[in-house]
Amino acid sequence: MFRLVKLVLLATVLPKALASTSLAGIQSLVQRRIPQHADNFHFSFVEGSGDSFVVSDTPGIAGGVSIQCTTVSACARGLYTYCTEYGGVDIWWTGSRLQELATPLPKVGEPVSGSSIVPWRYHFNTVTFGYTTAFWGFDQWELLLDWLALRGVNLPLAWVGYEAILIEVFQDAGLSDADIFDFLAGPAFLPWNRFGNMQGSWGGALPMQWVTDQFTMQKTQILPRMLELGMTPILPSFTGFVPRALHTLHPNAQMVNGSAWEGFPTSFTNDTFLEPFDPMFAQMQKLFISKQQAAYGNITHFYTLDQYNEIDPFSGNLTYLSSISSNTVASLRAADPEAVWVLQGWLFFSSSSFWTNDRIEAYLGGVTDNESMLILDLYSEAAPQWNRTNSYYGKPWVWCELHDYGGNIGMEGNLPAITEGPIAALRSNGSTMVGMGLTMEGQEPGNEIVYDVLLDQAWSMTALDIQQYAQKWASRRYGGTNVPAEAIQAWEILASTVYSNTNPNSQATVKSIFELTPNADPSSLVGIGGHHPTLVAYDTNTTVLKALKLLVQTSKTSPALREIPEFVFDVTDFTRQIVANRFIGLYTNLISVWNSTKTSPQDVARAGEPLVSILNDLDNLLYTNENYLLSAWIADAKQWGAGNATYQAYLEYEARNQITLWGPTGQINDYASKQWAGLVGEYYAQRWSTFVSILVEQKTSKVAYNTTETAQKMLSIGEAFDLKTWGDQSGEVWGTKGDVWEAVDDILVKWT
Repeated sequence: MFRLVKLVLLATVLPKALASTSLAGIQSLVQRRIPQHADNFHFSFVEGSGDSFVVSDTPGIAGGVSIQCTTVSACARGLYTYCTEYGGVDIWWTGSRLQELATPLPKVGEPVSGSSIVPWRYHFNTVTFGYTTAFWGFDQWELLLDWLALRGVNLPLAWVGYEAILIEVFQDAGLSDADIFDFLAGPAFLPWNRFGNMQGSWGGALPMQWVTDQFTMQKTQILPRMLELGMTPILPSFTGFVPRALHTLHPNAQMVNGSAWEGFPTSFTNDTFLEPFDPMFAQMQKLFISKQQAAYGNITHFYTLDQYNEIDPFSGNLTYLSSISSNTVASLRAADPEAVWVLQGWLFFSSSSFWTNDRIEAYLGGVTDNESMLILDLYSEAAPQWNRTNSYYGKPWVWCELHDYGGNIGMEGNLPAITEGPIAALRSNGSTMVGMGLTMEGQEPGNEIVYDVLLDQAWSMTALDIQQYAQKWASRRYGGTNVPAEAIQAWEILASTVYSNTNPNSQATVKSIFELTPNADPSSLVGIGGHHPTLVAYDTNTTVLKALKLLVQTSKTSPALREIPEFVFDVTDFTRQIVANRFIGLYTNLISVWNSTKTSPQDVARAGEPLVSILNDLDNLLYTNENYLLSAWIADAKQWGAGNATYQAYLEYEARNQITLWGPTGQINDYASKQWAGLVGEYYAQRWSTFVSILVEQKTSKVAYNTTETAQKMLSIGEAFDLKTWGDQSGEVWGTKGDVWEAVDDILVKWT
């Protein structure tokens, strides 16, 4: 009880949420997702602290359900509790099934209550606005915002449209449009421009039409929806990163050039940083926030601001670091007296050699009022920083699950860490933890159970029982009633193995080696650990393959399962993972045959054939599911081109380059790779086919293998791929094709 009281007291010193105090937004959600029951749910506020709800049968109204709550967010969570626990339905990243709620509504019986154990439930990483939502229209945003609201998220990051206001601030500072647009990145890479990692666009200047369209969607759709769903958005602020030309206009202003990032040439990195202790910083900050408030209204006091994401400060001097932060927060408070600086704590992990404890303490200590800062402990499940910093030296912070890097696709999770870790942190001595949240770089439909668990854990002071959770989760995922035991068993197996991965060397979404540039050195591809792992920390045959066979078999005895989108998705996903894992053995065999002194070029060619064959089979499988299409990513990008062929070609290049070369010449090659139809069959298959040919040629000529030459050939393939137009090649279609069950059966026969 003392711990909960302490949390409430800590929360009260942070600014009050400015989200809607009307329940109309939740009623609209019901109308949107459960229209047949729009009149059956009754919402009302009750007095109380924190976020809590009570769900009960409506007295005197047959088939009515009442949800009483202390906040709008709590009402949304109460609705979600009813839908999942009593209705057996859910909303997924693959779509909402809430409309399948039975008529009449199932009775509640004894009223059920719930309370959040933390004041804030957070969502997003700054780079998610590149790796996932870069090209989203509002239909996609609408599904995600409903998903977030129902799970109780009340503090989302809201970056969309940032450049519209930033451009105005730069113009007021005297910069020309040419100066400004030479600085801004392309649509697929804006997050790293916002971080100060890079500047400029190798694909062409950012179109003003893009800026205007994104700002309009943010102002008229995204922010209003967040607010009506009980969320307090975290808005951008002026970060200090400016076009180089600003120093020419203001030569006496104190500016420094940041460090280089990820091997980019100077023209695209070494961003200019206006030091916060220069008076111009506070002026531009106030101008930015005032313009933002004029555009959106006074809707929040939370502002995201990251100055040293994967770039080091100009100096490690403690006084300097303290001055940076003290002047930064002063600029925010001058613009908004209740401002809270929201900082992603990634820098303390990624640049740990620079960010020693004394430097962290000096930097955070520059913010003397602890409650004017909120830190996201970005990778809490595997590399927490709160514990080495004594709970960030008194600053409020959020326990975050990162898990997915670059939007990579691969089954993995550590449910014990996600359920037990936040509770332990909350109960630790001197803890200033005030939230739990999701900070994945990319948000792909697989591994959804890993993210659901954390948001559900935010409503329980006891660590969730993983097996019980998996059983209930699978049941409602596959229809909620009369779900075959075999389908539940499949998830019990995965929850206790693949999703209970405690291997410290592989704590993130597992990347398949076929997505990486082919290389003759297996140690550069196979068994890599860290937070970009290729290490598979489980036995495929006794886990994923066993689960897949259970689903396939039960779908034959219960064919109705084949009509459930999430069931079909899972069958596709499990099969995809099996193929990805099988590729490892095919690759190592190829290298073994090539290295042998007893083999011929023909032997190498034969050993290489299965690598291309299995990728073609995987491509056929992925084409059957709408969630695994390169064409969907490209279509999302091109929708913003409004029929302008030149603009659409620009957007398609942006979309292709991010998931392949990630830079003009492969600076972050394959980081954001995806297992998508079209990408697997046309790009990865071509690279591996070329690689096999190189090995065969080397075996024939006896000339030493040339790593540099191979890399150059792969770069050329990437450059050509990025310039293509979807639909020009034979077999390229918009949408799905093929039969999933035929594709699965084919793979089971060939590759298991």
